[in-house]
Amino acid sequence: MDNYYRRIKDLREDNDVTQQEICDYLNMKQPQYSRYERGIRDVPSDVLIKLAKYYKTSVDYILELTDKTKPYN
Repeated sequence: MDNYYRRIKDLREDNDVTQQEICDYLNMKQPQYSRYERGIRDVPSDVLIKLAKYYKTSVDYILELTDKTKPYN
């Protein structure tokens, strides 16, 4: 779980989304989001939930608790 910030970056890049597009979705400034992707700041739970919904995956996947990309049914 130490490198979950890399997973949010990988998800963004795999979906061809810019940091600014994610920031607009999350209603935050780009420097703040950049700190999440670089592991400088922990991602708050509400942001994790929004990212999981955006990428149609689970928070468990983002936090590296599972390698299954699909959310639970």
